[in-house]
Amino acid sequence: MAKQRKVSNLLALGVLSVLVPGRPMHPYEMANVLKRTGKERDLNIKWGSFYTVVGNLEKHGFIVATGSDSERGRPERTTYTLTEAGQTELRDWLRELVAEPEPENPRLGAALSVITILSPEEVVFLLRQRLEALDRDNAADADELTKVPDVVPRVFLVEAEYALAMRRAEADWVRSLLAEIEAGTLPGQDMWRQAHETGELPPEWAAVFEGGANT
Repeated sequence: MAKQRKVSNLLALGVLSVLVPGRPMHPYEMANVLKRTGKERDLNIKWGSFYTVVGNLEKHGFIVATGSDSERGRPERTTYTLTEAGQTELRDWLRELVAEPEPENPRLGAALSVITILSPEEVVFLLRQRLEALDRDNAADADELTKVPDVVPRVFLVEAEYALAMRRAEADWVRSLLAEIEAGTLPGQDMWRQAHETGELPPEWAAVFEGGANT
């Protein structure tokens, strides 16, 4: 089971990770490193919470202010470095994330849970759109990976490989579901279509909504 973290925003993981080398950084530098190394996408960063996260990390003793600097025409900027507690938190958090599977709630999963609100025909149309986008993006990302210079060790690309593998798996699943709906072999599809043609719930579905069947 995932631990309750004092600062649980994954952006905090990124901030702690860029401070590992031990060179003090001010928040502007941290943000630049995160953007330059692709962590903006990997960590789904919301930049509006950036300074709040930095402040919370300092509040809980994971980073500490080491000084400030200023340049002509710019406000004074505080620099931070990682504390021993921060190093411990970073390593413990990483071990948990790598070793322990955690349920995720993707937007598609939420939509699929109530997909029968739409007709089978509309779902086919929409899934085709999604599949086209997935195939296009997957091809583009695979092509980008082949263009990475040989001097970049693969260990720095594994998160991109993982993301591509997950999207390819999604594309394969969507393709399979589409094939079932189009062939009319998806269990329950006849009742699904009947509900849209008549505007009434099939008796079997009504029993579920009324609590007359185990769900």
